[in-house]
Amino acid sequence: MKDYAESIAFLGQWGLFQQVVFFLLCASIMPNGFGAFTLVFLNDIPSHHCFVPEVNLTEDWHKTIIPFKMVNGKQELSSCSRYRLDVVQNLSAQGFIPGRDINLTGLEQEGCIDGWSYSKDIYEATIVSEFDLVCSEQWKQPFTATVFFVGVLFGSFFSGQLSDRFGRKPILFATMAVQTVFTFIQIFSVSWTMFTVLLFFNGLGQMSNYIGALVLGAEIFTGNVRILYSSLGTCLGFAIGYMLLPLFAYFLRDWKSLLVAMSVPCLAYIPFWWFIPESPRWLLSQERVEEAEAVVRKAAKWNKVRAPKVIFQDNTINEAKAQPKERHNVFDLLRKSNIRVITLNLSLVSFTMIIGYYGLSFNTPQLHANPYVSCFISAAVEVPAYISSWLALLYLPRRLSVISSLLLGAVPLYLIQLVPQNLSNLALVLEMFGKYAFTTGSSLMFAYIAELYPTVLRNTATGTCSTVSRLGCCMSPLLLQLGSYFKYLPYIILGTLAVVSAIAAFFLPESFGKPLPETVQQMQRSRRVKCPCISGKETIKTSVLLDSPL
Repeated sequence: MKDYAESIAFLGQWGLFQQVVFFLLCASIMPNGFGAFTLVFLNDIPSHHCFVPEVNLTEDWHKTIIPFKMVNGKQELSSCSRYRLDVVQNLSAQGFIPGRDINLTGLEQEGCIDGWSYSKDIYEATIVSEFDLVCSEQWKQPFTATVFFVGVLFGSFFSGQLSDRFGRKPILFATMAVQTVFTFIQIFSVSWTMFTVLLFFNGLGQMSNYIGALVLGAEIFTGNVRILYSSLGTCLGFAIGYMLLPLFAYFLRDWKSLLVAMSVPCLAYIPFWWFIPESPRWLLSQERVEEAEAVVRKAAKWNKVRAPKVIFQDNTINEAKAQPKERHNVFDLLRKSNIRVITLNLSLVSFTMIIGYYGLSFNTPQLHANPYVSCFISAAVEVPAYISSWLALLYLPRRLSVISSLLLGAVPLYLIQLVPQNLSNLALVLEMFGKYAFTTGSSLMFAYIAELYPTVLRNTATGTCSTVSRLGCCMSPLLLQLGSYFKYLPYIILGTLAVVSAIAAFFLPESFGKPLPETVQQMQRSRRVKCPCISGKETIKTSVLLDSPL
């Protein structure tokens, strides 16, 4: 009796075929890294104040026509008001000097009826300055990112079903095309509404591409290569793309130029179609045995090994086609009391990890005078985070790892409120430590969820928890908007949410070193273990293919 891995064992694990596919799939994920956070720069709010048309005013009145207001204990020029222009013109014509002859506090003010003047010290133009998403229209700025993540949520949900029906490879390249085409078309947006609608469709392809590449590689590779690809390869591909974003944004300060740079190079992925194969596992599940064997024989030719005359025996094909007799759905996650508690706790923890990850990722550029430097640091910190999660999966109990990540993420968020304003670098370090903790925890959660649920509910459970966590993506821009009312309110909310989630995680069962449950009954009999003494490597081999941080 041979299973799929045994049937293709003659290929080896790391021949030329696996190397080419490994690196091409990792490269295909890079656009997701810069695509997920492009809004950090596209959607940033430049310094601005009311536009003052060319009128006959003295120099003193030109300097004082924009009133001051208190913001976080500091005096700043008002962004949304000015002294009434007709009144100021009249006073200027009469020779009155502001502050000496006229008390400015009693002078009547008006809104920015002539538009706004935007600073170009950092950006030439963003969509905020292009479509005036400030003052009464400022709600559109965080809502733009929310619409994008709603698109990501829908794309993640439907792409999996389409992939099961039409194949891994076509959906992977289709979602890459959707992401590339709609990123480019956004350049021609003539209104905020048009830009946002196109951004929603861009989001449909954004994370779908990532998941498609993750699943395709996990089904093609075997053994340790599959573990390496699923845990580090995909994550580092994402992180490299993320690190390239501030580099492009630094040299291209205009939002349209940045979108061109994010989309046009993706045309280089078109030749990948002829090098990345369809998943032989999926072909077997569709009874397309000849096509599956053709893929494997091509791989054998690349690896310079001889393929047997018959690669897939009948039992291998039957195993790929086999379906569980008992059907389960999402309601089974809530029907039994102990499974319901586990599901709700895992959903809460997943939500907290993702809202913390995206909230801190989008907020980091606001902490430093140079947003390009701080964004690069935010991207670079993900590399040690992914390595830490990989090591934790190999050697540490899951429950302990998750609780530690949550608490390590909460502590710096509370401490950051104590940092004096003149120590902005210390605030950045604390926020990066929090980002590191949430990134590590997010990367752990998929493997933990997969290990807790039985085979008949595993995909349903991971999909459900992933969908709940996507709500964290959608809410993170709105959470950051609360900082306009009180600077540290987002940190307090995130830190408190992390502490509550850590308490909830304490009541989860341990899975490290334990065999994966096959039935609901086995899951119901699961108990927490305080000090696992069995190596968890076999468990990891089965579940790590779901280890996706985002």
